[in-house]
Amino acid sequence: MSASEPNKAATDVPICNYEGSTYRTDFWEGKGREYEDAVERIALRALLPTQGDRLIELGGGYGRLADLYGGFKCVVLTDRAFTQVQQAHKLRGSDSRFAFVVCDAYALPFKSETVEQVVSVRMLHHLVDVPRALSEIARVAEPGGSYITEFASKRHIKSIVRWVLRRQSENPFSPEPHEFVKLNFDFHPRWMEQQLTKAGLTVDARRAVSHFRVGFLKRSVPLKLLVFADHALQVVGVLWPWTPSIFVRARKKKSAVSSLTTVK
Repeated sequence: MSASEPNKAATDVPICNYEGSTYRTDFWEGKGREYEDAVERIALRALLPTQGDRLIELGGGYGRLADLYGGFKCVVLTDRAFTQVQQAHKLRGSDSRFAFVVCDAYALPFKSETVEQVVSVRMLHHLVDVPRALSEIARVAEPGGSYITEFASKRHIKSIVRWVLRRQSENPFSPEPHEFVKLNFDFHPRWMEQQLTKAGLTVDARRAVSHFRVGFLKRSVPLKLLVFADHALQVVGVLWPWTPSIFVRARKKKSAVSSLTTVK
């Protein structure tokens, strides 16, 4: 299936658009982020069901994580940038299970309560209006369906140390989102979970990710050792999530009707 034209419904909020960017080669491939890629994959594998009917990834870019969705019968890769979706189509288009849609999270072109699994990784931190996007995600999720997301945390150890030493003014413990550069936000974990709850999505699993996202560690410690250590700490780390990246899985409550059907 070829990529669709952009959905133009959401025109009243600023959009971080990667249109025309060489994100794949400028940020990921050959740029020393093998550690981040590996530990994010571990977290996503742990939270994803092994199989399902329909999965939609929001802000999927060129399809970096699409190989993890092999257990789903239909996978829809989306991004706001048409050129990113074109790259995803080039990478994954030979697989008939994949569809490709240009849209943003504020106005999803999908029917209500039709999606079993929604995923977004490295997407929420570009959103000015997170509650609005979460409302849309909750709308399209089917009762009992889940949303797995990653977000950039403001309450990570490097930020805390810098704040204690007065090398940054932003308080890592304050609840409000922090825009550290234009259209790039860090979020307090508690604030994010509150927004998910308000949208009707209940968090049932968490992962603290990228414990060792420090330049000198990535340069001096073997990649396999860093990844192994991060894997071991991802579950324990949620007791005090001080990592720069947090994964959560939130479920949409089943309706009374669907619950009765399940009992039968």
